Amino acid sequence: MSHPNPTSPKTFASQADLEVKKVSFDQLSPHAYAYTAEGDPNTGIVIGDDAVMVIDTQATPVMAQDVIRRIREVTDKPIKYVLLSHYHAVRVLGASAYRAEGCEQIIASQDTYDLIVERGEQDKASEIGRFPRLFNAVESVPPGLTWPTLTFTGKMTLWLGTLEVQILQLGRGHTKGDTVVWLPQDRVLFSGDLVEFDATPYAGDAYFQDWPATLDRLAALNPAKLVPGRGAALQTPEQVQAGLNGTRAFVSELYESVKAGACAGLDLNAVYRETYARLAERYGHWVIFSHCMPFDVTRAFDEASGHADPRIWTAERDVAMWKALEGV
Repeated sequence: MSHPNPTSPKTFASQADLEVKKVSFDQLSPHAYAYTAEGDPNTGIVIGDDAVMVIDTQATPVMAQDVIRRIREVTDKPIKYVLLSHYHAVRVLGASAYRAEGCEQIIASQDTYDLIVERGEQDKASEIGRFPRLFNAVESVPPGLTWPTLTFTGKMTLWLGTLEVQILQLGRGHTKGDTVVWLPQDRVLFSGDLVEFDATPYAGDAYFQDWPATLDRLAALNPAKLVPGRGAALQTPEQVQAGLNGTRAFVSELYESVKAGACAGLDLNAVYRETYARLAERYGHWVIFSHCMPFDVTRAFDEASGHADPRIWTAERDVAMWKALEGV
């Protein structure tokens, strides 16, 4: 199997990715649906007795309209709640589309709120530059940022009539604000980007040393089905385990490789080349592998070098990093 060569120039991030993905809308339980698109960011839907919750909004209001159209094929209940599993622009900028559908609250962890304060504008600019296709009709995004109207720390429970919806922070991983939604009656988990399936975890804002233990806490819920941040909905316990194991293996192997190189005194470029080559054989076929690796290795190198918290990505830092590692 051939894999991308880290020493050959590549188009910046995913600017060359123009292929339209096929959307699937799958029912996982009487209350849970998954909107997935072949490795593009997923949206989760929870339908209760009297209201609907949407988990992650898509990147623009125009893209969110396709989610709404599919929800309206199965229910006319108001979409009262939008839940942000974490803060990345690709997950949240479509939120305004749900106001016309009855949205009353945008829910996020307090840590996610704090990230928006700290780096919301910079993240928005950098992400749009990295992956233009995921921001279809970006001009439809209202000025400013997507702000939560309700925040929590640790756990909150929302009752959609008789349906219990647990909103949980089980630890850091993909970001410090990671939030999952757990339906205990249905044993369905919406993991956000803490779990990916056949898609490369983006780890530019990650906490590598925390991530595996956080995945263990997700596994302890014993979900029967799981909607990952990217990739197909996992509809059996065996598929769920595969998603958890694959994500854990990727972040663990990447960090171990980077840490070993950093401890040996290698510079970032050498560590990147070694780690890319090491992981490409097993993970090179995963969606957005070449896109994520420069960001992932840079953050892992920072963490292994004593930078406990992720540095802010800006559009300028993105390009400078890419040129340094990819030579373009």
